[in-house]
Amino acid sequence: MKVLYRIYQVFVAIPVTIVMTIWTALVVGIGCTIGDGHYWGYYPGRWWARVIAYVFLLPVKVEGREHLEENQSYVFVANHQGAFDIFLIYGFLGRNFKWMMKYQLKKIPFVGYACAKSHQIFVDRRGTAKVRATYKAARHILETGNCSVVVFPEGARSFTGHMSTFKKGAFALADELQLPIVPMTINGSFNVMPRMRDWHFVNWHPLSLTIHQPIYPKGQGLENVQQTMAQSAEAIMSALTPEYQGYVENPDQ
Repeated sequence: MKVLYRIYQVFVAIPVTIVMTIWTALVVGIGCTIGDGHYWGYYPGRWWARVIAYVFLLPVKVEGREHLEENQSYVFVANHQGAFDIFLIYGFLGRNFKWMMKYQLKKIPFVGYACAKSHQIFVDRRGTAKVRATYKAARHILETGNCSVVVFPEGARSFTGHMSTFKKGAFALADELQLPIVPMTINGSFNVMPRMRDWHFVNWHPLSLTIHQPIYPKGQGLENVQQTMAQSAEAIMSALTPEYQGYVENPDQ
């Protein structure tokens, strides 16, 4: 079956992924130029992500959408197991949001173009002024309209499938704007494509996204930031499969 799945990837899944990525980038670029960036910056990407998950025949399970309220902005935080985290969240979360992502992703052909045109938030830590600009952009997104942000607070994909320590940026942003944090647990993405095997064949494995109860601020300041960060990490860890329980330091953070 493994050989057949790889043959299927070569002749079906990979060509469809390439065509869909180029097509989606063009649609997003044109749509955001002439129309509503709030719409065009989300929905084409959502269907792009869904098609890629389906074309690789990956079962997807989502739990916890009932915890989310309509017309409420959130700061979503998730563990970062692998490349397919993007397709899982983008395609199946079901909320309009912007990504907070590494500025280096601008260099990815077509994807970087679409992200820039749709005003995704590039996190640039090369100096105080750039960090300040990053969070100014995030504040603007959250303060103007029904839109959320998604952050991987570990800052980098796992090398082991385990979680590493969180950076406080997303939690400080939520604290400043007094917005709820929503922890999300991703399972299966590390099994599908760990970062050590980028650009290799995809491994078949179910994907799951668990959306936990929102964590509302109980005050403002450093104590609230630390508390929401600890609660988020505990919630995410609680739903990880047993083989990935526990923390492992990520030297790439």
